[in-house]
Amino acid sequence: MKGMNMAPAGGRLGVLLPGMGAVASTFIAGVELMKKGIGDPIGSLSQMQTMRLGRRNEKRSPLIRDCVPLARPDDLVFGGWDLYPDSVYAAALKAAVLPPETLRPVSASLDAIRPMAPVWDRSYLRNLAPRHAPKKAKNKWEAACLVQEDIRAFQRKSGAKRCVMIWCGSTERLPAPGSAHRSLRAFERGLKSDAPEISPSMVYAYAAISMGIPYANGAPNVSADIPALVELSREAGAPIAGKDFKTGQTLMKTTVAPMIKARMLGLSGWYSINILGNRDGEVLDDAGSFKTKEKSKMSVLDGILDSKLYPRLYGRYHHKVRIDYYPPRGDAKEGWDNIDITGWLGMPMQIKINFLCRDSILAAPIVLDLALFLDLAKRAGMSGIQEWLSFYFKSPQCRQDLNPEHDLFIQHWKLKNALRLMIGELPLDHAGLDYDDVKTNGRAPARRPASFWPRNPR
Repeated sequence: MKGMNMAPAGGRLGVLLPGMGAVASTFIAGVELMKKGIGDPIGSLSQMQTMRLGRRNEKRSPLIRDCVPLARPDDLVFGGWDLYPDSVYAAALKAAVLPPETLRPVSASLDAIRPMAPVWDRSYLRNLAPRHAPKKAKNKWEAACLVQEDIRAFQRKSGAKRCVMIWCGSTERLPAPGSAHRSLRAFERGLKSDAPEISPSMVYAYAAISMGIPYANGAPNVSADIPALVELSREAGAPIAGKDFKTGQTLMKTTVAPMIKARMLGLSGWYSINILGNRDGEVLDDAGSFKTKEKSKMSVLDGILDSKLYPRLYGRYHHKVRIDYYPPRGDAKEGWDNIDITGWLGMPMQIKINFLCRDSILAAPIVLDLALFLDLAKRAGMSGIQEWLSFYFKSPQCRQDLNPEHDLFIQHWKLKNALRLMIGELPLDHAGLDYDDVKTNGRAPARRPASFWPRNPR
């Protein structure tokens, strides 16, 4: 089976990060430590997970990074924008995700990375005020042009041959739907007329995508997931993915909810509380920003359980989500879930989960994988929505006429099958009907033809 024609991953890959706080500084510090041979990239599929190729009896299970032509972490260089002027080293010390002794071996390289002036609109982020002078632009079109100038300057200075952009900034308020979102032409008119429905994250996304740079959204903002920017991503040949990194409580939901559905257990209610004390928690203390996050978190259960197919089991469950800003916790987030389920003859049972996690520790390997996989997609000539990357997001972006897949295990299967197809290996179906001693009405099960190849694997 023939795989995709992919350009080689030679030269430096620039990772551009709007938002250089806890998540970005933890990610960058981890990669710089990896370059020195210190620390393991635990949590990164691209670096640590194997991928079975062919039948089980072939016993081919190489590391993903050994069979898929990914860029090397050693070739990554970093740039970005932030509301605070701190270097990445100062930001990492303030975030206190990693202890100072862990950061010390890479302090010089982290201190050399300074954020560029941000795009700022107070109406989208009310609980933070910039301490780094925002860009002076007469309208959002000019702001996008200034971001593009920053990207070109970064490439010249860093020697990056290719770039990807991953939003690691704070959660913006939801914009009111507007005409600027409907088409690329309307969006560009909106940039020039300062349309209020165009957020700062959309300005960054437009700047990157129009240059053919892959873009992923790690927050629940409405960003590249509007018709205008999806249209642009196809025209400019830029892969896009999002949104909202799947880290703490939602990671647990997309693991436990598939079990409840697979066993056909009923659900009466799911009550979730998050305690968070970092900058993200401060931003989410604003009702507008919390509404954006709540929408992302609430969509998961409906997507997995599918109450239309199973109204008796999931038609009337109560779902409540709370996020409480509690500064003493810092980045050490606690997610507490109470799940009321029903079993045989409607008898009630409960599941209790208390997940004490580190938000940025779980997010950092996601940023690494997305940077490498989006660059791979770009070199393979793919563009538009990359649904095979849904594994990493709370609110996976997909085509408007489709429902997103939220089940963590199906998402994982989709991701690995997409990688198999890219390198010319058959996807796995796990049916177990291809044994030599298994008969199906006297006929061997049909095999996928060697010429099979979807243009954009889903």
